[in-house]
Amino acid sequence: MSDIIHLLPDSVANQIAAGEVIQRPASVIKELVENSIDAEATEIHVLVTEAGKNCIQVIDNGKGMSETDARLAFERHATSKITSASDLFALRTMGFRGEALASIAAVAEVELKSRQRDAELGTKLFIAGSKVESQETISCPIGSNFKVQNLFYNVPARRKFLKSNATELSNVMTEFERIALVHPNVSFYLYSNDAEVMNLPADVLHQRIIRIFGKKLNQQLIAVNAETAIARISGYVGKPDSARKKGAQQYFFVNGRYMRHGYFHRAVMDAFENIIPTGEQVPYFIYFEVDPSQIDVNIHPTKTEIKFENEQAIWQILSAAIKESLGKFSAVPSIDFDTAGKPQMPIFSQNYTPVTPPKVYYNQSFNPFSQSAPSKKASSTEHWQELYAGLVPQKEVELPGAEPSEVCSACHSADLINVESSFSGEFYQYKGRFIMTSVKSGLMIIDQHRAHINVLYEQYLSQIEGRQRISQGLLFPEVVTFQPSEVPILESVMNDLEYIGFDLTSLGGGSYSINGIPEGIEGLKPADLLRDMVNSAKETGSDIKHEIQSALALSMAKAVAIVYGQVLSGEEMADLVNRLFACSQPNFTPDGHVVVATLNDDVVERMF
Repeated sequence: MSDIIHLLPDSVANQIAAGEVIQRPASVIKELVENSIDAEATEIHVLVTEAGKNCIQVIDNGKGMSETDARLAFERHATSKITSASDLFALRTMGFRGEALASIAAVAEVELKSRQRDAELGTKLFIAGSKVESQETISCPIGSNFKVQNLFYNVPARRKFLKSNATELSNVMTEFERIALVHPNVSFYLYSNDAEVMNLPADVLHQRIIRIFGKKLNQQLIAVNAETAIARISGYVGKPDSARKKGAQQYFFVNGRYMRHGYFHRAVMDAFENIIPTGEQVPYFIYFEVDPSQIDVNIHPTKTEIKFENEQAIWQILSAAIKESLGKFSAVPSIDFDTAGKPQMPIFSQNYTPVTPPKVYYNQSFNPFSQSAPSKKASSTEHWQELYAGLVPQKEVELPGAEPSEVCSACHSADLINVESSFSGEFYQYKGRFIMTSVKSGLMIIDQHRAHINVLYEQYLSQIEGRQRISQGLLFPEVVTFQPSEVPILESVMNDLEYIGFDLTSLGGGSYSINGIPEGIEGLKPADLLRDMVNSAKETGSDIKHEIQSALALSMAKAVAIVYGQVLSGEEMADLVNRLFACSQPNFTPDGHVVVATLNDDVVERMF
């Protein structure tokens, strides 16, 4: 029997590695920029065309590469970062496995120009699909200039699954922000389609954060510092009033590397327990410095998940450090009597005019029990029966065709009597959350908040799809500022927001003027609502227009829907139930939560 196991060609092996390392244009930028930082660059320019699908260019002023190094850099597992296996446990650099450039060259056309500081000439290398097409000596600036064109040109299936330009550009900017946050001493510049998007000169960490996310964070950050034998923790957390439901800036870095860590995230949120509303998040920028031998950065292809040896101890250190910082911040002003001196009592002049108390005047001859007083009370009750005209005896609402085992699966608008007076006395509100009414199969229970979400969701979605503009102008426009990574998403859904009722005008720099808002959102903060909606669209990350529109409509409906605890009258409950069962899907919210449930008669009887 012949042998069946054989070695893969390098080109195939490189494409397999590319499937792990290079997922989208943002992955290419991450690898190239990290290489520039390892090359001791102090200024890095990133240029993308069509969100990086057509062209990505990374230019740095680092050490550069020799002719031989430039050629070897594109070989698999070729690296300058490690020389022995022991080096894997003492890593302080970014890229170290030597797969990035080989993976990029396997699925794109790559041109490299590089020159070392002590060399008069540099080298130019062109590789396409892992094949070296040309290599020559040229004159070029010190540093490296990578140009990656036609990403996934030889893997059309991968290219087809890239998202829209707005989504991919948002991912590029997110990756760019992560690297810029951990290297404030390096100048970064990002350009999209020849337009400057981000300009970040070298600065201190706090100013780098403000430059990226806006001046609003300047007064919302609290410094965090803790130094122990296990780890050194530094950075910033947001004050409690900076909490928001979606889109909070949350970043962990370890030894200069971005990471995701759900366990440490819970430590941060544990410190804010009972301080911020449930379900809201605070921004944080936490930097860990630990012994490289105590962590493993090689457990994930993109190196964003890191394993710590002393996770539980670091959890306690992190939580204690944040609680200490929060303790230093107090929203209640205190009075220090030792430093404020003796309280000064007001001194009154002896020649002051006494205050005369007001006098009360009333009619002493008035007697409410006198027969001469207005005596229309008796006559006002002569026609008391008219007050109850139009009311009918209570009747049980029957839903034809509904089986006892069904949870209102046959409920439609035609099944309900759409005369509000017929519902008088038939709906009851329980604990300000549930609407209860009797139906043929038993007791129907409706979640009022979720029911209103269903109604509003279909209303807003209809406005978007029908291109109906219903806006209410603001007397004093409000300004809202978005993060750089949120701006492309906002621009892509701008028309849909206008159909809902928002009227926005760009002021530049990620700031927008809110000139008009949808009707019915009085009492809400339009800026916070807009941020939540944009983040919902960002999380969807789909090219399908309907899905993005659905996310916008759902986010808007959740914000505007009646809250738990709001008392409803009988007419309001009847109107809400009628509108609910006129929806295409009354039983569940668009995100899958139960709206209607029925407690069957036999279940109620067994209780007694």
